[in-house]
Amino acid sequence: MTFLAVLAVLALAGGAEGSVGPSTNGSFCTESKECLEFQLLCKTDEYEVRHYSPTRWVSTDAEAYFMGVGAAMAFRRLFQYITGANEAGVQMEMTAPVLVKIPEETRMWEPAVYTLNFPLPRAYQEKAPAPTNDKLYFTEMPEMDVYVRGYGGWMLSVTSRLHAHLLTKELERVRAAYNRTYHYGVGYDSPLKLLNRHNEVWYIAEGEPVCSDPREPTPAHLARTPDLLPDVTDDQTSSNVSDTAAATTPASATTPASATTPASATTPASATTPASATTPASATTPASATTPAGVTIAATSFTPSSASTEVLAPNATSPEPRGNSTERIVASQDGV
Repeated sequence: MTFLAVLAVLALAGGAEGSVGPSTNGSFCTESKECLEFQLLCKTDEYEVRHYSPTRWVSTDAEAYFMGVGAAMAFRRLFQYITGANEAGVQMEMTAPVLVKIPEETRMWEPAVYTLNFPLPRAYQEKAPAPTNDKLYFTEMPEMDVYVRGYGGWMLSVTSRLHAHLLTKELERVRAAYNRTYHYGVGYDSPLKLLNRHNEVWYIAEGEPVCSDPREPTPAHLARTPDLLPDVTDDQTSSNVSDTAAATTPASATTPASATTPASATTPASATTPASATTPASATTPASATTPAGVTIAATSFTPSSASTEVLAPNATSPEPRGNSTERIVASQDGV
């Protein structure tokens, strides 16, 4: 058990020591010799996910109405610590970045507590001299995955809140789980640097980090393009055209001769047709198809688009039908 405990302590010490290293061109630490190291897990258009090993920081709190004011007050104390205000009286190189812990729930009429953190240099990660100011303390930052959004310019209260809002909006959209009680405002540059400044907003991930959008479009939302349609041969096209032509009936198509109006079909007396309405020459009416008041209706086989019904006015006879010459339909009104 003692041997395992020693191995665990050595592993933690080695992990903390390896989390701070020399600054590189891609680390954003352009003004410090050492920088906080991380592993990039994934990256999207709106944010990236980093993995940080356990690290040791020197920290202090400041109460203020605005983040910028509180950070300035706390910065002075931490800067005094690394320049000799410690029990060993040693001076340390400035290490980047500087973290400001910002609570999510703040009110404009109440001051908030902001925590400023300096990462200890690599040589002091395992053991650092105690501060002489009782407002300073050490913070053991655990291993963590972080959602990061970067931006330029100055890390002010307004800009920090704006980019924190944009980051959380995207995290909500992709349904990512993260710590909602606070976030970090991260600065890499000194106040003297005017151009090419770099700042970040951090939210600590909870659970498995999300690097892709789970709301993939369904097939119904995809645009239908010719490339998505199946290839059709000429023979298949001709067959389809023939089938389509057979399945539809043009307006000029005729109904078979056997499809005639039933003899019992009558027209109500109130339904009249102008006397000028004519019946095609081929139209015939069965002998029993008569209407009240002696009006005769000529019925025939017809197509839906061209068939018409002739109602003969009183004192008129219907034309002689084609077919059996002995069958005639005559109006029964007196005097005819």
